[in-house]
Amino acid sequence: MGFGILTALVQVVAGALLGAAAGGRPGLAVGVVAGLLLGVPFGWAVATTGAYRPDARGVLLFAVDHTWSLPNTALGAAFLAGHLAAGHRLDRETCRHRGRINLVEGVWPRYATTVGTVCAGASPGIQRHEDVHILQARLLGPLYLPLVAANWVLFTVAPVWLLWHDHANAPINRFRRYFEVGVYPHTWHEAIAYRVQGRPPH
Repeated sequence: MGFGILTALVQVVAGALLGAAAGGRPGLAVGVVAGLLLGVPFGWAVATTGAYRPDARGVLLFAVDHTWSLPNTALGAAFLAGHLAAGHRLDRETCRHRGRINLVEGVWPRYATTVGTVCAGASPGIQRHEDVHILQARLLGPLYLPLVAANWVLFTVAPVWLLWHDHANAPINRFRRYFEVGVYPHTWHEAIAYRVQGRPPH
């Protein structure tokens, strides 16, 4: 059975189980529908791009993405569905055998965005940075998104990053810059990724 069909089945089964746990038979039906709405486009993208290599490494990555890191993968499937509904295009060559789904168009013009294994708007100059986020999600699994969210909240209300921030080259002189050059690049997952590739906004 191909990776595309398997990923769709995993999304449907996960939706069904969550739905049933939350609301019995009505919840089961809602979960199945939600799983189909996310799983079918995601499975199609996985299959048509050849995202996973047909070897041991590809099977391992697929298994991690659809077990331990399934919450991240499911959110990535929702992210992909939104992009496809907006008419955005798959970057098929960039996806092939990379264990990720790439979209040509991003969310914001200046930034790439990665959710689960779905990466939107990454150029070759920042792809390794985005791949770090995919690895972080695979390593931390269901802990990844809560840890990212907690760091955002902490650094927003308690800006300890001001102690090591580069005030000369990235002054914080407007409300927007507090988040753009302050909170955002100092969160743990972005700080690690920027050390691998890219330059934080300034």
